Amino acid sequence: MTDSGDYSTPFETLIVYERRSLAHVAGTPEQIDAPGLWRGIGFRIGTRRFASSIAEVNEILTYPMLTPVPGAKSWLLGIANVRGNLVPVIDLRDFIGQGHCAVNDSTRVLMVRQQGGNAGLVVDEVFGQRSFSEQQRAGALGEADTGYARFVGENVPLGDSLWGLFSMVALTRCPEFQQAAV
Repeated sequence: MTDSGDYSTPFETLIVYERRSLAHVAGTPEQIDAPGLWRGIGFRIGTRRFASSIAEVNEILTYPMLTPVPGAKSWLLGIANVRGNLVPVIDLRDFIGQGHCAVNDSTRVLMVRQQGGNAGLVVDEVFGQRSFSEQQRAGALGEADTGYARFVGENVPLGDSLWGLFSMVALTRCPEFQQAAV
């Protein structure tokens, strides 16, 4: 059996394909998981860029149809049916006190776990995965905006932007977040 294309059996063909495939592996798990590399989902609220740990964001959705909730605070936009589960959808920008999120083609909903189920957080835009090394995080700045300070522990410089590391766990445990009734 050679790699020239002369295979006597389909099994030998599969063995050659496997060898070729393994020769092009992107990296071993140790390289892919890169110790010291913080990974998150990047998103925008207004003009600010944030990233939340990949472990804290379950899913990213387009803006769903909503059913309003009577007697709820303005930041609770309504309830969405996500694959048979009722999920509260929160305007994260409004909850923080930065005004309402304008819904358009780039608006997305980040699904996060909270006590009792999931919650959907409306953000202006999602940028996908962002990674920060320990060296980048060493140059992090604190959070100056009091609206975000409870949820953003550090702002990491990346290129020309600062990325606030936004804790969804701190958000969902916040007593104000858990109390949506007026």
